[in-house]
Amino acid sequence: MRILISTDTYPPDVSGSSFFAHTLAVGLADRGHDVHVVCASDEGPRRDVREDGVLLHRLRSVPLVIHPAVRFVPPPGVPAQLRRLVPGIAPDVLHTQDHFTIGRAAVRAARRHDIPVVATHHFMPDNLLPYLPRRVHAPIARRAWTDCLRVYEHVDHVTAPTRTAAELVTGRGFDRVVEPVSCGVDTDRFRPPDGPRGPLRKELGWPDLPTVVFVGRLDAEKRLDELIRAWPAVTHHVDAQLVLVGTGTRRGELERLAEHTGVRHRVRFPGFVPDALLPTVYRAADVFAIPGVAELQSIATLEAVASGLPVVAADAVALPHLVSPGRNGFLFRPGDVDGLAGSLVRLLTSDDLRTRMGTAGRTVAAAHSRTRTLERFEEIYRTLLR
Repeated sequence: MRILISTDTYPPDVSGSSFFAHTLAVGLADRGHDVHVVCASDEGPRRDVREDGVLLHRLRSVPLVIHPAVRFVPPPGVPAQLRRLVPGIAPDVLHTQDHFTIGRAAVRAARRHDIPVVATHHFMPDNLLPYLPRRVHAPIARRAWTDCLRVYEHVDHVTAPTRTAAELVTGRGFDRVVEPVSCGVDTDRFRPPDGPRGPLRKELGWPDLPTVVFVGRLDAEKRLDELIRAWPAVTHHVDAQLVLVGTGTRRGELERLAEHTGVRHRVRFPGFVPDALLPTVYRAADVFAIPGVAELQSIATLEAVASGLPVVAADAVALPHLVSPGRNGFLFRPGDVDGLAGSLVRLLTSDDLRTRMGTAGRTVAAAHSRTRTLERFEEIYRTLLR
């Protein structure tokens, strides 16, 4: 099939939606499909480029003011570009990853030419609201949901990464089926280490200490301050290190908090880690922690459980889909820093518990294999074409 994926965020943008769009595009191309992606330019000017077997149509972009790490395609002219681009590509199916500037224009263009449309829902207003004044949170959230559902009314099939994500859409009054389809994880690439973790830590430049890792954006909605505030209690029981992998708007603030709480020497900020090194990052760690409250699935958590790591996660939104308390990790009430610290200590002080939970996590990951995800989307596309 010839498949067009539309998305307002694509690598090098750092987000779950961006990573999924890339994984989907490359995975479908590897399976023999002719895959095109229309997305924001990573450099600014409009350009077409082939990467990883996928033809990218990158539209002119500018930095997003409220989030400089993300590039934004200004709306003027985008509908006209998509009206030319879509019939020129002549895809069998359009799969949009969002409802923003590019996504909505692509959906309208596809409808003009009777091209079947699939939409995957990755959106939560909670990811946007921390960057806006509190007084506008409620009206902005209402407007954002209304705008989102207005686009979904014009597509043929809607999916979301988890059952909870699907229920968020239907709970807003969307009266059609939203199918849960996992973002998927490569369980061959992300797997437990074959030997001791010490050499892996040395390779990454980390001390050889018990290690809790987080991978993702260092932004407000990730609530990483809770991890740092828990760290004095953790290090009271075990000499361990916290490694926050990634970049984001709150890095400086988090570094200052670590200094203020007296644990800066045991909190590492390695910054952005290339995708090729991510499997090593997980294998070098003992525990994965994620205190965020705006996760519709969390690709990083999928990668962690596939890598055999027990997980300590906030009991919020879709994270309980991946973490079963007492089986492959622990959940804590968002904001409960003492509960977070207690769960981390339990894991860091018990090799047997980490091993047992890590093994159980591999079983969880198997249900989310990337192959199953790609096969399901192929089935959806073919059903629509029939």
